[in-house]
Amino acid sequence: MSWGTELWDQYDQLHVHTQKGIEFLEKYGHFVDARTKIEQEYASKLRRLARNYLPKKKEEDDYQFTATKAFKLMLNEINDLAGQHEVIAENLSTAVVSDLTTLVKSMKDDRRKFLQEGARLQAQLTLSLTTLAKTKEKYEKAFGASERAQDAYNKADADLNLSRADVEKQRMTSNIKRQQMDDSKNEYANQLQKTNELQKLYYTKLMPAVFQSLQDMDEKRVKCIQNFMRKSAQTEQDVLPIIAQCLEGIQRCTDAMDEKEDSLLVIEKYKSGFLPPGDIPFEDLSTVESGSVSSSTTTPQNTPSEKKTSILGTITGGKIKKRSGLLGIFGQNKNLSGIALQEDDFSELPPNQRRKKLQSKLDELTAKISQETGARDGLMKMKTVYEANPALGDPMSIQGQLTENGQRLDKLRSDLRRYQAWLEEAEGSPASTLSSRT
Repeated sequence: MSWGTELWDQYDQLHVHTQKGIEFLEKYGHFVDARTKIEQEYASKLRRLARNYLPKKKEEDDYQFTATKAFKLMLNEINDLAGQHEVIAENLSTAVVSDLTTLVKSMKDDRRKFLQEGARLQAQLTLSLTTLAKTKEKYEKAFGASERAQDAYNKADADLNLSRADVEKQRMTSNIKRQQMDDSKNEYANQLQKTNELQKLYYTKLMPAVFQSLQDMDEKRVKCIQNFMRKSAQTEQDVLPIIAQCLEGIQRCTDAMDEKEDSLLVIEKYKSGFLPPGDIPFEDLSTVESGSVSSSTTTPQNTPSEKKTSILGTITGGKIKKRSGLLGIFGQNKNLSGIALQEDDFSELPPNQRRKKLQSKLDELTAKISQETGARDGLMKMKTVYEANPALGDPMSIQGQLTENGQRLDKLRSDLRRYQAWLEEAEGSPASTLSSRT
């Protein structure tokens, strides 16, 4: 169906329709641009959310449990998810919004050009119709004047009272009017033919061509909106596999959570290694009073004061330990600056925690010794190469580094032996009760 044949008389309606179509195209462009900004803002806020909840350095010790590890891994997946929304925003901006802006400008220019051509054709037909109306009006006037001149001549010719000269004058006037009428008639006929030809051409070729251009432009607009909508959907579909991978990653994080394992980690982290305190002995005060004189000459074994100390030590051993540590700042356990130093052998820790700390220190020293040994081997090889080919370097320049390396190795090995001895001591000593440490 063609607008040129079906809507030949609806120029004004097509003018309005095409204007609304371009306005809708522009509106759709604003919609995609707004959606792009929302995607970008969502991605930015999602990244900031994940970053704000990542564990700080001081919180890393709390992230050894399966639940907290899973949460940290989930935050990484959320960060990757935000990246995919950034990809959506970027692709919408470059592949849709930019092209839509260009298309809107192009269609506005094309529509303006087509409407200007239609207005020119309308003005041309209107001018021809106006000229036709004028020539017809001129012909009508000339025809009336010719009829009146002929009537006047006929009356004069029939009037016997008029002279021959008067009759001849009327005849000449009638002939002139008839000639003017014939000229006007011919002019009107020619203009009518031209106008009919132009009008036929206007409604069969010229304006249908303009309408066809407007129709092609409008169909192109609809097709482009269709393509842009599909491209927007495809942009999102392209990242769906990666988004699905992120969600699967979150599922795997949840699968890795194990409440039993977390319970074991709590035991491993906080177990002291002490044995629970034994039964509190019964204190027979009457026995103590009756034997007070005889026991005064011997060492008291189970005096009430001693039992009380033992009970307090059992129940509040931890608090007493902390208090003595604070008081030690002002006592004999202080360095030159007046600040208490932590024991190298971690003897202030409970047995189990002490063994863990010592083992961790041993692992650290072993790694450092391995590193220094590797460095020493490299220096020895370099010295051998320099000795074989002095042109490459002075072998004695390596000696200073070897000496420093040897000193570091000796220090590390000495520390390793110390910590090994402390670990053997910690592992060999039986677990004590809380009261024995007070």
